[in-house]
Amino acid sequence: MRTHRLSLRLICASIVVASASAVPLYAQTSTTTTTTTSTSTGTHETSRLTNEFTGLAGSTTNAQALVDGLRNGSPITLTSTSSTGATTTTTFTPDTGKLGYGNVRIALSLAQASLAQQGITAPTSAELAAALNGGTLVLANGTTVSLQGVLAARAAGEGWGQISNKLGFKLGELMRSPKTGADSAAEKHAHVQVARVEIASHVNMAHPDHDVNKPDIAQRPERADVPDRPERPDRPDHAGRPGG
Repeated sequence: MRTHRLSLRLICASIVVASASAVPLYAQTSTTTTTTTSTSTGTHETSRLTNEFTGLAGSTTNAQALVDGLRNGSPITLTSTSSTGATTTTTFTPDTGKLGYGNVRIALSLAQASLAQQGITAPTSAELAAALNGGTLVLANGTTVSLQGVLAARAAGEGWGQISNKLGFKLGELMRSPKTGADSAAEKHAHVQVARVEIASHVNMAHPDHDVNKPDIAQRPERADVPDRPERPDRPDHAGRPGG
């Protein structure tokens, strides 16, 4: 009888030890799966944006550099080759710092549209940098075109909708098809011949209390003034009672 009870106790103890050792293994497996999923999502978004803006950037390498630089707030190096075979390299750091994937797409779409307004649909690396961070296009005839830069405007506190309106676009319509919107704008403007580009060198203008990744919030209309309540007319004195 004692031998039987001892056997039961040993079996129960073995089950408890086995259960305890299995918990860390399960937790470790769960953590690894979560990390892999997050990395996979980021890679997918980067690839999607790179493919969408390769035409604007001039190459897959430039598009990848744009997406990575805007996403991480790190220096962006773009390379362009002229018709004569001369290679130009332009490096700049985004004025906004780090951006979420959605804001990366908005920034590149607005930059593309702002260049298309000048008839530029295949920008050089310097022209693209000016459209993002701001700069001046010096045309072959000596005239200049100033670009505020969509990132500079955002860093200064303007919302994406406000920036888009200043450029003459409706943000919702532009984001449905950035390339179509840019092509439409380009059709209205003759292509300009740019002699050189002067890229603005901004001090970091990001407001400490302004989150560039925060979605735009429509301003609440002011409450209408409430008219003053008319004063109550004076009540006439009561006539004295008879015999009063």
